[in-house]
Order: sequence, then C-alpha cells, then structure tokens
Amino acid sequence: MQPSLAHAGRTYLRHPQWSDRHEFLELVAKSRRFHRPWVSPPATPEAFRAHLASLESGTRVSFLVCRRDDHGIVGNVNMNDVVRGVFQNTYLGYYALGPTAGTGYMHEGLGLVLSVGFRTLGLHRMEANIIPENERSARLVQRLGFRLEGRSPRYLKIAGRWRDHDRWAITVEDWRQNRRLVAGR
Repeated sequence: MQPSLAHAGRTYLRHPQWSDRHEFLELVAKSRRFHRPWVSPPATPEAFRAHLASLESGTRVSFLVCRRDDHGIVGNVNMNDVVRGVFQNTYLGYYALGPTAGTGYMHEGLGLVLSVGFRTLGLHRMEANIIPENERSARLVQRLGFRLEGRSPRYLKIAGRWRDHDRWAITVEDWRQNRRLVAGR
C-alpha cells in the first residue's frame, strides 16, 4: 500500500495505482446509478489504465479518498488541467464510490485535497464546475468555503449533451480564512 499524502478524521489520500483496479472498478459498478448523469468514472480495466496514463502528463493529479480504519476506497478527486505561471489554478472533479455517499467521507477527502493543493502544490485557486441540478455536490463545495461565481452555459459535454455548469471557486486566501473561522469555534 502507498503511503498517505494527507490524513484527517476518518480518511486519508493516496494516489491510485494499477493494483487498485479491481476494488475501484467494483465500486464504480456499484455506484453507477448514483453517478449518472453527473460523472463517468473509468468503468473498465482499459479506462482505468488510460486514467493512470493521463496522470503522467504532469497537468493532472488524482487522489483516492480512503478510510483510515480499513483502507477501503470511498471516493476519488481529480485535479484536472493544473495551470502554473500567473494562474496557479486547477479544476476539480470528484465522486463518492460505493455505499458511502452522504456519510461525510467526501467532505473530509475534498478538504484534504484543498490542503494538499494549497500547501503542498502551491496553487492559488481551485474550481469545481457543477451541473446546477447536482445540489448535493453544490452543498459539499459550499460547506468547504467555495463561492459561486456564476453559470457557464453549455460548458461541458456530459452524457452526450452540452450542459450548463455553475462555477464554484476557492482561493488560498479564502481557504486560510475559513480554517481560522473553524478553528475559532
């Protein structure tokens, strides 16, 4: 098993590897109904291999969210199109796996990804573009301190259709302020 990149509460983060394919693909199959129409995670060994290969470009980072008690995979978070230079930004994609939706694991896991992105990778801003009807996802990022910046018409092609997305974002300054507010409770 790989070492964790970050941990807190009940979860930790690590990068996916080929040996995760059986557990990952089984969880994706069990989660298919929950994911539609929001995301299309890798669902075959070939797609999982392609996902891992895409991480070699240096512009994508993927994290598995795992339970600390039994090391089971409970979710995935991707940093897509990491942009350096004057932008220091990434676009986040994420999803829960298996029967863990609504249990708080993704809140913990995405919170850890924010910490890694801002502290370790030195990013300034992270965005999550969410289909407006995906209220659970919007609540998740809102609870983590993201702010709604606007709607992007026909932004991404999801399930064969160009779909509007709400653009949520958080900067390192927002994140630091939110952490201070939470610590002061």
